[in-house]
Amino acid sequence: MKLFVTGVAGQLGHDVMNELHKRGYEGVGSDLAPEYAGIRDGSPVTAMPYVSMDITDAASVEKILTDCQPDAVVHCAAWTAVDAAEDEDKREKVRLVNVVGTENIAKVCKKLGIKMMYLSTDYVFDGQGTAPWKPDCKDYKPLNVYGQTKLDGELAVYNNVEKFFIIRIAWVFGKNGKNFIKTMLNIGKSHDTIRVVSDQIGTPTYTYDLARLMVDMIITDKYGYYHATNEGGFISWYDFTKEIFRQAVAAGHPEYDEAHVNVIPVTTAEYGISKAARPFNSRLDKSKLVENGFTPLPTWQDALARYLKEIEF
Repeated sequence: MKLFVTGVAGQLGHDVMNELHKRGYEGVGSDLAPEYAGIRDGSPVTAMPYVSMDITDAASVEKILTDCQPDAVVHCAAWTAVDAAEDEDKREKVRLVNVVGTENIAKVCKKLGIKMMYLSTDYVFDGQGTAPWKPDCKDYKPLNVYGQTKLDGELAVYNNVEKFFIIRIAWVFGKNGKNFIKTMLNIGKSHDTIRVVSDQIGTPTYTYDLARLMVDMIITDKYGYYHATNEGGFISWYDFTKEIFRQAVAAGHPEYDEAHVNVIPVTTAEYGISKAARPFNSRLDKSKLVENGFTPLPTWQDALARYLKEIEF
């Protein structure tokens, strides 16, 4: 099986390529840079086939995918800087990447009659209430530019591709790139007090674990909408920070204990400063995974422990 993976310079694309290699599938990575520009960690992705592709260039997308002849495209590439997406001078770029780029890929997948997997987000919903969002819920109401463009990307896939997987994820962290865990560990080194939001609720997603599930899915014909995060229950960003520091201390980093860093819970309103409105309710219902025979991800607590062993801090 041959899979074409976009966004391999990012957290998820990096791990998907390594998962394909682990299972003996042929993976071709792609991103905008002329050569692989992700973390040089010596993992298989750094030496696997790579093609530079601008997903916003329809003609280039068609030529490259037609020449490559993959069995499926796993579309991880996206504009994910949520606050920056609100800037007037960046909105068109965000739309080009998240909507036009996705539609370009979707149209070629339709033409070639191949599978397409698209990674989306809980931001397509309004984040209100406390009930977990179901994958087939169509009550879309994005709060910000990023959420709207990811929804429009979803619709581009839905309206063009017959064999599609749309997977919504949340609170993503991985080895290759910036994320909340790395940010908290860095702040914890230089601050004795940290204020963290406690009224936004969701579940973290480790890209290493998610990549395994994605490959499990792409080799089947169980198409449709899915939600995927780690197991382990719903938490706030404050809860997550406390556990990050607790595990860091357990791993031999006493500088993150309560004597050195005081973590204070605050409301979103008290925290302020973010340009983009954030959802309060990022709970995702993942029951459809089990119903379709897929193995859920491990708990986020376990994922965090494994992740801390992978990174330097």
